[in-house]
Amino acid sequence: MSRATLADVAAAAGVSVPTVSKVLSGKKHVSAATRDKVLEAVRAFGYEAPRPPSTPRVGMVDLLIDGLGSPWAQVLIKGAERAAARWGFSLVVTSSARPDFDLRRWIGIMRKRGTDGIVLVLSRHQKDEIAAIGELLHVPLVLLDPVGQRDPRMSTVGATNWSGGVMATTHLLELGHTRVGFIGGPLDVQCTLDRYEGYLAAHRTFGIDPDLELTRYGDFLVSGGKRFGGELLDRDDPPTAIFAGSDLQAAGVYQAAAERGVRVPGDLSVVGFDDSPLCEMLSPPLTTVRQPLDDMANEAVRLISEELTHPGGPAGTRIELATTLIVRASTERLPS
Repeated sequence: MSRATLADVAAAAGVSVPTVSKVLSGKKHVSAATRDKVLEAVRAFGYEAPRPPSTPRVGMVDLLIDGLGSPWAQVLIKGAERAAARWGFSLVVTSSARPDFDLRRWIGIMRKRGTDGIVLVLSRHQKDEIAAIGELLHVPLVLLDPVGQRDPRMSTVGATNWSGGVMATTHLLELGHTRVGFIGGPLDVQCTLDRYEGYLAAHRTFGIDPDLELTRYGDFLVSGGKRFGGELLDRDDPPTAIFAGSDLQAAGVYQAAAERGVRVPGDLSVVGFDDSPLCEMLSPPLTTVRQPLDDMANEAVRLISEELTHPGGPAGTRIELATTLIVRASTERLPS
């Protein structure tokens, strides 16, 4: 099959070739509807704008991340900083959660300043934008901890979320808990679905039918853990254990339990996900599933380095790194 051209994309979108060029270069004065049609045609054709053959390296990798404040983000940024140094780059971090952040303006800055590659850690509301960023900037693009269904043309680095869900739930079932609550992240985020499938698979292995009324979908934040943990604990038949989809949500469950006089782990065992520094700060220290964030960051930068060294090489690579259960003091055997 011949390679798609700008003319092919323009014909499919029902616009002119110059309009396609404007969209792909991040220029303004294109309506949102037209822009969406062009980007949809770009994705449908798998169009890849040719990379200039002699683009000079600038010794810099950019990390575009949703927010900077969470313990998870801090660990990831530190890991990316070390990884960039290891592979011969400086790291520039930008938060897309800033109120004044504009993706098209950021792309324009990247085009003027230059970058050797981009690691993206973005939320689901931006996932329709990211597939075009690589074409717009002509640089290697790696999506770290992807939140949605992956694009086979884009390199991604993540963790074994399904296995992590199995390990967390198995740990609680082995301790005798048969009423295990689940508080995931947003329902339309892939890692939430993977962790929940692991939760269900562990129940099947033990021959236990999970009570689906004990499932909630939060926001990966303390507020979500507190709200939905409170909902579960206020039931007439509350769970004796909760698997929270993040350490922050687990911290929220702790707060909900404390407000109700529920002891962790005496009355309620809790497992989180991430193994952020928060785990050791909580009382009791939190049992959790460790994502190897340092290794994930290193692999993302390594893929950029390899694609720069071998153009056309690892783009579209999918890497999943193993998760590990870290047992601390927030879980104990259910009293008989």
